[in-house]
Amino acid sequence: MKPQFVTDDHGKKLAVILPINDYNRMMNELDELEDIKLYDVAKKSDQKFIDAEQAFKEIDKKRAVEQM
Repeated sequence: MKPQFVTDDHGKKLAVILPINDYNRMMNELDELEDIKLYDVAKKSDQKFIDAEQAFKEIDKKRAVEQM
């Protein structure tokens, strides 16, 4: 990664310019880290499992109430 910096008249860094491939790779890695954090939070929480059919019924019921 070869960043370029935008500076003010005193040499203070104000912004960074990255090649688009580096930027895209960095954004993908950040997205992956966010997924890992969410997974860790989910694993620590109490989980209640229900079968898919029951889950779909609950989702449909909630949607019906929200549309009223």
